[in-house]
Amino acid sequence: MRQSRVGRQAPFQMKGEDKGMKKVFVKSYGCQMNAYDSERMIESLASMEYRQIDEPEQADMVILNTCHIREKAAEKLFSDLGRFYQMKQARQKAGQQSILTVAGCVAQAEGEEIQRRAPYVDIVVGPQAYHRLPEMIGHYQESAAVPTLGKKIVLDTSFPLESKFDHLPQHRLGKGVVAFLTVQEGCDKFCTFCVVPYTRGGEVSRPVQSILVEAKNLVKGGAKEIILLGQNVNAYHGLAPSGIATWGLARLLLELAEIDGLQRLRYITSHPLDMGDDLIQAHGQISMLMPYLHLPVQSGSDKILKQMNRRHNTADYEKVIDKIRSVKPGLALSSDFIVGFPGETQKDFEETLSFIKKITYAQAYSFKYSPRPGTPAANHDQQISEELKDQRLQELQFLLDQQQYQFNQQMVGQELMVLLEKKSRQPHQVHGRSPHMQLVHVEASEDLIGQMVRVRVDQANSHSLGGKLVSYPHREGAHHA
Repeated sequence: MRQSRVGRQAPFQMKGEDKGMKKVFVKSYGCQMNAYDSERMIESLASMEYRQIDEPEQADMVILNTCHIREKAAEKLFSDLGRFYQMKQARQKAGQQSILTVAGCVAQAEGEEIQRRAPYVDIVVGPQAYHRLPEMIGHYQESAAVPTLGKKIVLDTSFPLESKFDHLPQHRLGKGVVAFLTVQEGCDKFCTFCVVPYTRGGEVSRPVQSILVEAKNLVKGGAKEIILLGQNVNAYHGLAPSGIATWGLARLLLELAEIDGLQRLRYITSHPLDMGDDLIQAHGQISMLMPYLHLPVQSGSDKILKQMNRRHNTADYEKVIDKIRSVKPGLALSSDFIVGFPGETQKDFEETLSFIKKITYAQAYSFKYSPRPGTPAANHDQQISEELKDQRLQELQFLLDQQQYQFNQQMVGQELMVLLEKKSRQPHQVHGRSPHMQLVHVEASEDLIGQMVRVRVDQANSHSLGGKLVSYPHREGAHHA
């Protein structure tokens, strides 16, 4: 249940080893949307002849694409910056340039602090302005060419009126079996614990046509599964291809399901208030839409939900779950939980445990409340001690782990379709995801990566499944192992 979505390198990799090209290293912190943003930044740099590398010591440019959701995100950044500054100095001594860039939500929220504490940083760019990165590099290089002007950080943390997606490369080709695709950004909900409205801005939806073009290109590049991303993805309301009306997420999913070669669709992250009946029905209508829903509730206490400004109560949430389970029996439900929110009593916490037992989850992410500067909850006068938050988190995670293990145990003996994605740590094993988003390990050839295979599950752990290959496709048709 513990979230492990930090410190990942962007998966996009340009082809070729042209020695004349400049090298860029990207470290992506946080959520899937940051991973997507990192890919798009790298693509935007292709016009400046940058290619991605895995080792920062050799990079002509280093980008730290940051996340501001969790506590101590800024301190983590400054700790990393110290190490990258040493690399920058070493390259300078060797007569090599290295542009150090901070991007993402910490850049947006802490731009002035970065200037003050890390003046050796060259570029600071927020998540809504990274399409301007090539232009910003040009400004940096111009100022660096005139040392007498003095060192100045090139900074852009604006919220441009124009859509950044209109300025990013349009012919995006995916490099993996599973591809992320951002369709919506920002949030208008203003939960009292959340920084997203301040770092990502208000809700903005991409036009349908732009999404369809990108999705088709991803499939051409080998993607078999597309995961639609948004801070509040089910609030999507993009301009229709007609240019007149708007489409909601359900209508968009129906259109995406028509793309030849695409086999799976998912979407994250959703808000209970925007889980309309049309989207619920889509789970029963679209076979390509996987039986998995991540729908954060945050707390099982109505009092705490009100203080969080969630604008739904537990009864509202339960009604949505009942509807979707009636349409899609066996759906794997995931959620987010925060413990130790200011003012949370033992009774409130016990209500959350009771609520989890009533709903039951296939998986969930759970966190201790951490004050985010600038959010209303950070100024609440009933902050909970770290010791008590630790105790409650352990108890909560124990219950969630039990539920996940029980859900996984139900899969033993079943045959599941698994989209194989990567080589596993164990020799001769590869892994992929089940329709329910479970990680599945199977003994199989690496040649099958990228294929949809049938696996009989014979082992269930708390966080993964193991099984044997039953069948897989090859040129002559289905081959039975």
